[in-house]
Amino acid sequence: MASTTALFTGLTGLNANARKLDVIGNNIANANTTAYKSNRLSFAPNFTRNFSLGTAPSANTGGTNPGQIGLGVTIGGTQRNFNSGAINPTGINTDLAIDGDGFFIVERAGEQFFSRAGEFQFNSANELVNLAGDRLQGYPVDDNFNIVTGRTEAISIPIGTLTLAEATRNVSFSGNLNADGAVATQATTLQFAATGITAGTDLLTAIGGGAIVAGDTFTLTGAARGDKALPDATFTVGAATTLADLMNFLQDAIGVVPNGGFTAGEPTAGLDPGSFSVSAGLVDFIGNWGTANDIDLDTSNLVLRDSAGVAKTSPFTVAKLAEADGESVRTTFEIYDSLGTPLQVDLTMVLSHKDSTGTYWRAFVHSADDSDQALHLELGDRAATFSEAVPLLQFNNFGRLASSPDLAIEVDRAGTGAGDPIALNLSFASDSNSITALTDRGGDSAIAAVFQDGAFLGVLSDFAVGVDGVITGGFTNGLTRTIGQIAVAAFTNPAGLIDEGSNLFRVGPNSGNALITEPLAFGTGRIIGGALELSNVDLSQEFINMILTSTGYSASSRVIQTTDQLIQQLLALGA
Repeated sequence: MASTTALFTGLTGLNANARKLDVIGNNIANANTTAYKSNRLSFAPNFTRNFSLGTAPSANTGGTNPGQIGLGVTIGGTQRNFNSGAINPTGINTDLAIDGDGFFIVERAGEQFFSRAGEFQFNSANELVNLAGDRLQGYPVDDNFNIVTGRTEAISIPIGTLTLAEATRNVSFSGNLNADGAVATQATTLQFAATGITAGTDLLTAIGGGAIVAGDTFTLTGAARGDKALPDATFTVGAATTLADLMNFLQDAIGVVPNGGFTAGEPTAGLDPGSFSVSAGLVDFIGNWGTANDIDLDTSNLVLRDSAGVAKTSPFTVAKLAEADGESVRTTFEIYDSLGTPLQVDLTMVLSHKDSTGTYWRAFVHSADDSDQALHLELGDRAATFSEAVPLLQFNNFGRLASSPDLAIEVDRAGTGAGDPIALNLSFASDSNSITALTDRGGDSAIAAVFQDGAFLGVLSDFAVGVDGVITGGFTNGLTRTIGQIAVAAFTNPAGLIDEGSNLFRVGPNSGNALITEPLAFGTGRIIGGALELSNVDLSQEFINMILTSTGYSASSRVIQTTDQLIQQLLALGA
């Protein structure tokens, strides 16, 4: 006798296969969806009707198995395949892919969601958002561009608005100092003559005759040091101004390093460099040695004016008694303060003396941009003695540096708004660059700055994302800085996540809590910039599953059809 049970059994087959076809259709529809993870639907037997539970073996019988008739099929559940899809390079730097098990973190209205899809773009606030406007989360940086972990926030990349300048900290030099050059023997000697000049306690008394009164100004203009024009400088005479004050002003304005002190073998002719002496009607002013330090200054370069700015006849006449000599070379290089202001600095190397161990060169550093008007720059430790204030570089018999290859100096920037002072490290020998002291037959000493790490004002113009999620920004001045890091999430059971649509997931009861960390940690994988993860749908497998599902559906419908025919035959018996 036909059974209506077979009708319902066939119906379960229709329902189950129809639902499986839904899953297959969804997979095929998302074959081109970025980072889509395919699903599969599993069947399980439905309830079973028991006729017998079976018997155990005994002395009289060998035992029987249970007698059971199945009542159809049911849906056992769905399982999402979180295997990675293929990585497709796009060349768009806002596109991101994860090569591993991690998830991007996005935020919408204060709620976190998780995604494998890395199709991000900028919003009007320069934040990275997905196509639905959800903000990508990551770690920010502090004012010194150090990543601040522990909390996540929206990733912002302010292209065209973030600016950066950097003070110079290190300068490297290369070149050769001609070891066959002439050793310096004398410094520039200038003689200032004034009628009746004495070593009085103040300038007004020292000159006498009312030639100079309080409020007058001396302006040094048109002078030069080593054929390089010196900037104008002005000195105001006060009631208690001494002759020494005026001479000290000239030292600063010309760039003469004050204070005496010689190393054995260095030139000692005449007075100590950077000093002056007063005799009847005369002041002898001594500069520094080296042809590049020779001073050109005559009477016309020292202009006296009254307090109203009207030129007066200067009581001084200036004569040059001796020129500075000695092999020397000067190079000018550019540095930057903390505001990105370009500054010019001169480095002059002078052959001081030679002995059986090698050659010795004095390094003089000047800058017209030094804020305290003293053109010569001081060492970082503010050394006072001449032998310390003008560093001595020793080269061995092979022309290589035998002394410290580094020199620390300071450039004053008081009152400029920039950090004060600029502490510079001048390097004369490094892995890639160095200064030698070898004989250059027929040639001259030649050196140049080949590296400095400061920069003028630059604007963020580009960025790239590293495998560790660190976002590096490139500025128009050539600098690069870390501007953020993308955060990722890991789950104990990713299959337990709840699909929210739009390529988003949220935490489910069986997924475990999100472990928020940085890429490459805890198996989250690496970030690939300028690429997208493709769907992991296998179309060939889906088509096979579709054929099998269609066959199962057809077979279940045949069961219903056959059962119907048997019932019709049974009804015909009573006709």
